[in-house]
Amino acid sequence: MLIVDIALIRTFLEVAATGSFVNAADRLFVTQSAVSLRVQRLEGTLGRPLFTRSKAGAELTAAGREFERYALSLVKIWEEARQQVAIPDGFSESLSIGAQYSLWPRLGFRWIDRLRDTRPELNIRAELGMPERLTRYLIEGVVQAGLLYAPQQRPGLAVEKLLEENLILVAAWENPTLDLAGRYAFIDWGPEFVQAHALHLPDLTNPGLTLSLGALGAEFIRRRELAAYVPARYVKRYIDSGQLHLVPDAPTFPYPVWAVWREDLPADLKDAASQALQDVVQSVHVEQESVIGSLEMISDADVSVLGDIALFNV
Repeated sequence: MLIVDIALIRTFLEVAATGSFVNAADRLFVTQSAVSLRVQRLEGTLGRPLFTRSKAGAELTAAGREFERYALSLVKIWEEARQQVAIPDGFSESLSIGAQYSLWPRLGFRWIDRLRDTRPELNIRAELGMPERLTRYLIEGVVQAGLLYAPQQRPGLAVEKLLEENLILVAAWENPTLDLAGRYAFIDWGPEFVQAHALHLPDLTNPGLTLSLGALGAEFIRRRELAAYVPARYVKRYIDSGQLHLVPDAPTFPYPVWAVWREDLPADLKDAASQALQDVVQSVHVEQESVIGSLEMISDADVSVLGDIALFNV
């Protein structure tokens, strides 16, 4: 009987996704030669070349494109079997959840809490990753549901808008103003935020400190007495405790959060998980509204939206 190492299949899919043996090696945390050897072993097993190699990278051959859909199915079946076998005694079903770092505190963790309360027989596994990694995990069946800021539409995945995150400007000292020269950290929240920020807050565009840390930047600025844009949901506890302070008259930035589900997730489990998530979102929405309400109270004018065309007329 022919048995194929699942690591070879995953390596093939990584090269196919990145179009590069080098990039695949970086993502898999192995050497380029290890990736090449794995692909060669798989090609030897199948008896067909799967990639056309060139200086530009690696492109799937006709056989590679044909094999790709089978490879995805093989990984999915393997993950289903692994998760089913791994269900501990006393539990009848399993759900694997993935989320970006910034979406675990006060959202993902609460989701797990809610699921444990409402579905005590459910075995839960949590994964952390960036959007590309989580999308690959969703496609392969490593995770069955995910929370992402920038989801990708892929066959077999259903994407639903979950809530509108509010990014707000906070500072680590009392009575801050928009005059933040020398005390501002730019947190990169993606191209839309970067563009809106450059248009409407040009004085803060090049502060000499750029962080691609998401909500983790809140802890950085808190300890160094800096200011930055962070999610209202995430920093409410810092604001309530007086460790961070809202900057009056600073525009907010809407940043949508999406739930991504595998379409083959059992309907009853999907419904239960979705309802638990909506319960958490409702509480998060109330907390966000509280923070925005506080910002409005200390601002001289209505709180505007970063990127809103109306700001051009201010």
